[in-house]
Amino acid sequence: MAETIWNAIVTCYNFIMDNLLFINIILSLIIIFFQRRSPQTVWTWLLLLYFIPILGFVLYLLIGQDFHKSRMFKAKEIEGELKYAVRRQEENIYRKRLRLANPEMARFRDLILYNLEAGEAVLTDNNDVRIYTDGKEKFRALIEEMKRAKRYIHLQYYIIKDDELWRQVEAVLIQKAKEGVEVRVLFDSMGCRSMHNRDWERLEKNGIMVAEFFPALFGSLQLRINYRNHRKIVVIDGRIGFVGGFNIGREYLGQDEKFGYWRDTHLCIEGAAVTSLSVRFVLDWNYAARENLFLEDKLFQIPQYVRNGHDPVQIISSGPDSQTKTIHDNYLRLIHHAKEHVYIQTPYFIPDDSILDALKIASRSGVDVRIMIPCKPDHPFVYWATYSYIGDMVAAGAKCYVYNNGFLHAKTLSVDGMAACVGTANMDIRSFGLNFEVNAVIYSERTVQRLERAFENDMTKCTQVTRKVYDQRSLLVRVKEQFSRLLSPLL
Repeated sequence: MAETIWNAIVTCYNFIMDNLLFINIILSLIIIFFQRRSPQTVWTWLLLLYFIPILGFVLYLLIGQDFHKSRMFKAKEIEGELKYAVRRQEENIYRKRLRLANPEMARFRDLILYNLEAGEAVLTDNNDVRIYTDGKEKFRALIEEMKRAKRYIHLQYYIIKDDELWRQVEAVLIQKAKEGVEVRVLFDSMGCRSMHNRDWERLEKNGIMVAEFFPALFGSLQLRINYRNHRKIVVIDGRIGFVGGFNIGREYLGQDEKFGYWRDTHLCIEGAAVTSLSVRFVLDWNYAARENLFLEDKLFQIPQYVRNGHDPVQIISSGPDSQTKTIHDNYLRLIHHAKEHVYIQTPYFIPDDSILDALKIASRSGVDVRIMIPCKPDHPFVYWATYSYIGDMVAAGAKCYVYNNGFLHAKTLSVDGMAACVGTANMDIRSFGLNFEVNAVIYSERTVQRLERAFENDMTKCTQVTRKVYDQRSLLVRVKEQFSRLLSPLL
């Protein structure tokens, strides 16, 4: 049997090598004529396929396939309710009847309307938003809220690692399942590749429902590096929700020597925006589990809120299933809105031309543009491409910082202390169109200024990348930057 399998592999390999030129021509035609990609991405793939044919072919299998679909996730059962709420808010905006607590927020009326039109993101204004920048505090709060669950816990993470942190979370989930609480765990196959089937089976044996997003095709062999579900969502009883950058693993508690302290940003939301997070989770769950949770009305009952918040919030999402790059467009529109300053924290800064140009224009127009990146890479090519684009921003007059107190993983953009976009999306091409992401857009001086105070506190732990510092980088760094930047459309 083993010999038969080996012979089949050898035959397949010989066929590919004998016909590699023909295969690459076919792939080139598909890329050019049948897939709507940016010219930069097309040329990058063509160069790889023709000048490094073997590597180009392997990379195309891993990260080049286009899985964009018009509607991968459908919400037919609630489509009518969503459209009614959306159209009602649109009418209020057009007739200038939308009332926000702070009249100055009216300047973002066009962005609110865009999110309604492009992403059916209803604006809710009764939210209490808490901000967590430390992993220990975030998971302490998450575990305490899960212990209070009465009806259900929906938990979705890109990365879950079988370590001491997961065992704490797992113990609570199992206990709540024994108490009759419905517990669902949705994980991404690539992000959780270090987990084993027995880990998920253990959950199922304890009454927890588990679903896997884009499972590996052959055992643990994962041919889809792109199109990963990068979202991190927890919804408890429809009452409280968590969204942001932290995954589940000891490094997110600052207990990994490689990264040191882990600086991230995560939100805890209580209010009507949690319903939007719940819908987002259910859409992902229905696709992965082949179920239809929208038929279960109890999952969407409006609960009593303990905190009477007043933060206006829209939950937006994007991915290969979206017709528009909603999160990308929110970043872009917020930059255009800036009159005083723009603060950006991101582990990967690989903007497309539109965002790069918008930031340069803002900086050269007197807007105080500040960008903060990590001091160490978790993905070397991505890091050096990031540093290359930081050089562009320094030349345009922006203030750029390297965070020295561990690893910076926060994904935040704030404008003028009034509006912010926070969530799972990095400022890079992968997050803009290749991965499934979710962010919260917050229109609240109280909350946004807390985010900006955290940014300013982080600046005390940073080294500024001045033009002089950037120009003094070594020849080796320059080579790394240029090579990585050539690959940036694929990163």
